[in-house]
Amino acid sequence: MLLNRRNFLTLSAIAGGGMMLKLSFEPLSAFAQRPAPHLMPNAFIQIAASGVVTIMAPAPEIGQGIRTMLPMVIAEELDADWSQVKVEQADLDEKYGFQVAGGSMSTPNLYEPLRKVGAAGRALLVQAAAARWSVPAGECVTDAGKVLHKATGRVLGYGELAADAAKLPVPDVEKVTVKDPKDFRIVGKFKAGVDNAALLAGKPSFGIDVRLPGMLYAVFEKAPVYAGKVKSANLDEVRALPGVKKVFVVESKVKESGVIDFYAGLEGGVAIVAESWWQAQKARKSLKVVWEQPRGAEQSSEGFAAAAAKMLKEKSQNIQRKDGDVAAALKTAAKVVEAEYEYPFIAHVTLEPQGTTAWFHDGVMEIWTTSQLPGPGRDYIAEKFGIDKKAITVHMIRAGGGFGRRLVNDPMVEAAWIAREAGAPVQLLWSREDDIRHDVFRPGGWHKFTAGLDAQGKVIAYSQHLVSYGEGTHAANSAGMNKDEYPAGAVANFEQGLSTMPLWVKTGPLRAPGANALAFVSESFIDEVAHAGGRDPYELKREVLADAARETKDEKRRDFFARSLGVLEQVAEESGWKTRKKKDGEGFGIAVYACHLGFVAQVARVQVEGEKVRVLDVWACTDVGRQIINPSGAEAQVEGSILEGMSHMGQEITFEKGQAVQTNYHQHPLLRMRQTPQLHLSWRKTEYMTTGLGEPAMPPSIPAITNAIFDATGKRVRTLPLKKSGFSWA
Repeated sequence: MLLNRRNFLTLSAIAGGGMMLKLSFEPLSAFAQRPAPHLMPNAFIQIAASGVVTIMAPAPEIGQGIRTMLPMVIAEELDADWSQVKVEQADLDEKYGFQVAGGSMSTPNLYEPLRKVGAAGRALLVQAAAARWSVPAGECVTDAGKVLHKATGRVLGYGELAADAAKLPVPDVEKVTVKDPKDFRIVGKFKAGVDNAALLAGKPSFGIDVRLPGMLYAVFEKAPVYAGKVKSANLDEVRALPGVKKVFVVESKVKESGVIDFYAGLEGGVAIVAESWWQAQKARKSLKVVWEQPRGAEQSSEGFAAAAAKMLKEKSQNIQRKDGDVAAALKTAAKVVEAEYEYPFIAHVTLEPQGTTAWFHDGVMEIWTTSQLPGPGRDYIAEKFGIDKKAITVHMIRAGGGFGRRLVNDPMVEAAWIAREAGAPVQLLWSREDDIRHDVFRPGGWHKFTAGLDAQGKVIAYSQHLVSYGEGTHAANSAGMNKDEYPAGAVANFEQGLSTMPLWVKTGPLRAPGANALAFVSESFIDEVAHAGGRDPYELKREVLADAARETKDEKRRDFFARSLGVLEQVAEESGWKTRKKKDGEGFGIAVYACHLGFVAQVARVQVEGEKVRVLDVWACTDVGRQIINPSGAEAQVEGSILEGMSHMGQEITFEKGQAVQTNYHQHPLLRMRQTPQLHLSWRKTEYMTTGLGEPAMPPSIPAITNAIFDATGKRVRTLPLKKSGFSWA
């Protein structure tokens, strides 16, 4: 984050003799493909006369620990006593800037600015104490919520100074002094999540726990095929059932376009509002709807696969990148390696299903949401429902998992519409079947690879053809591939092409979007190339990265390759890769990948008996810059990423007649506790900006494991889920 002349601090007093401090700045990047707004007040400190420091958490909490981590940064530079810090979740409000949980961007966007706001608060308190004592500010120091004058031994707590500090001129944010990291007392130390005690006690904490006086409950029946419209329904029969208050048709506002937009709009369906969710869901079973079939009703996984097989045999429709001359290099290659890889659609399956509570009264809409990106949801409601945006209040509630699913606000929009019709507070809760069949899916894809090796096994040519979904050069959300995706730029003769087929299914980001699938295919194929050339996979990957880091002229790409090489070498050393010994049925695999500004390499050790695979150990080395803010949260993110990657390896969504076949966990399973491997984590601290951890560790987990399966069995996993390659979890 670069602080600039637009950054400024404002200061005010609060009731009871305290102070409030806020910071405005321009962000490094707001969120993927979204322009950053100017002047975003992103952080507030309130210091009460009692000494309690309240820090507002501006970003949504979806389990990634951001509600703890960001306040730690402010508290550190403020030199607060962490035991006296109270964290409150901010509502959606322009004064907090662009409020989002996604893209692992909270840390790179906010770390340096929040250090500045904390340091400014500390400077104000020191000035207030110095004035009280009539001494130079340079003679005063701070320590855990106190200002000390060492020469005389005088001490004043922050609460005693807050009212005086609130009257002082605001310091120049560019001139405040942040701490030397060696003096950190909070940042870099293990801190339990600020919500942990409430969660362990079972206190209401999540969106599903919201309760309002007179609240009703709703379910929403949508067409099994995306964008289907209600032709007829037995509404009167359902209205007569016990507990049912209202039943009505919601008209579709979905946009008809070649590729479904990320925010496609309100889908049509039938809403049932009842005194309890159980009554509403039970009434739903009596609902009979005749749907007008939309254009996607004939789509199927079988049809997708047949089209992809044909397209892979043809030239790419769009050449995205071409370096050197792949065809010429292949003619001179000592060996040519070819392979095709495939991965499926999968769903997010958050443990807390989608849902939102809304209340429309007196022209005002109040919403309690678990959205990762609530601003666009509010804006859509204002535009489509004819409600002044200023009359919409959005409360951000902790979510039971997000993984990118809650970036799309369909439950929020549905709840607002239903609440307006119901005339009472309404909580909309999707069933598990709703959650899976109406997900914004991670799209599947097919890749054809060709690589040429010289006599020493060095890669001299590399091409790949991705077949996925979209229209022309416009890939469906999360279905495409960046032209700079690794190993682009690391092989002199390189070509990457994209071909698309039509799709009428919602797709969107899932943890480490794009990379969660691309790492599997590229790192598996590079492993395959190494074995074909008689090379150790680690040595070949190391050679490719080292050569690229040495030869590239672009500084950013040089750093990219060097940091990837750094974590690869470290994980190889920590896992004992070069001296590894395996028992019968065991195998080791290695992979490295970079995404969302983080660099991660992993080694997996597996045991295979027949078709049953057990992952015994995973070593992971991570580089997210110069500072790990909360090691507790950081470890949880890396561990969760690895385990989620293993879950992905057993999951698949298929389509028949345009609708998802899978409906619940028995068909789209999560990893079991007994299948959890031993995880060995390490960090490679580098002198780069501090970045996020929600996504980088997930992509390399899958190829590290599939490469280990090959090492154990001699059989390649080129198709996921595992069962399609003849394997399953033990």
